[in-house]
Amino acid sequence: MDIASIDNFLRTTATELAVKVAAAIAFLIIGRWLIGRVIALMSAAMNRNHVDPTLTKYLGSIVAIALNITLVLGILGYFGIQTTSFAAMLAGAGVAIGAAWSGMLGNFAAGAFMLVLRPFKVGDFVQIGGVTGTVHELGLFGTSIITPDNVMTLVGNGKVFSDTVMNYSSQPSRRVERTAQLDGSVDPFDAIARFKAAISKIPNVVDTPAPEVNLLDMNLVGPVISVRPYCHTDNYWQVYFDTNEAIVRVCKEAGWPAPTPSNITKMIQMQG
Repeated sequence: MDIASIDNFLRTTATELAVKVAAAIAFLIIGRWLIGRVIALMSAAMNRNHVDPTLTKYLGSIVAIALNITLVLGILGYFGIQTTSFAAMLAGAGVAIGAAWSGMLGNFAAGAFMLVLRPFKVGDFVQIGGVTGTVHELGLFGTSIITPDNVMTLVGNGKVFSDTVMNYSSQPSRRVERTAQLDGSVDPFDAIARFKAAISKIPNVVDTPAPEVNLLDMNLVGPVISVRPYCHTDNYWQVYFDTNEAIVRVCKEAGWPAPTPSNITKMIQMQG
């Protein structure tokens, strides 16, 4: 190769390559800046609409990754590199990853929907996925629940979203369900009046809705009285146990006999 050919190469190919490299670097810097601006604008819009910060963060990450891949493919195309096979390879990898992580992706999608729909929030007392407890953390892949016996339990969001969700904290009050089995000799109407008076004195029992004390059933032992006060979820167990104590105290103060099953024996005389 003579000097003229080398000089011609440097004047044409090398110079063109240097321009392309400089342009690619400029495209990368400007593209990254534009991507940052898009993410910032999207985050600001979601914050103005009070979207959950966790959802905002993860959606921003997904959009940033997608835009950065698009930017890299555009720069490679500018250099004349065929990106069709590269894009096909990414698509194939995405399918393979999706098949391998189908459960994780399902939990991710369910978590995103829950962050938007908000069937419950941190601090709510719920029953989800067969687990009852207080919501500790709502993540994109799983929801952490602290059960009443203080055990941290992680439930996959896919199971949460596909199962029944019972949110005990969504309403201002919750009903406590208790019953009192009385002896057959006890007047049920007198018992109802006594129970109503006792329940009204229990701390944290709300007036609206009013406590419900009714004749629930009659059996061979005697009348069954339902005792149902209402309270805030935070006071549920206190009212629950105080109601039990109130029932026992009323029965003791009234001097009612303990309910005992009655056996009826019928003698049939056979005639010869």
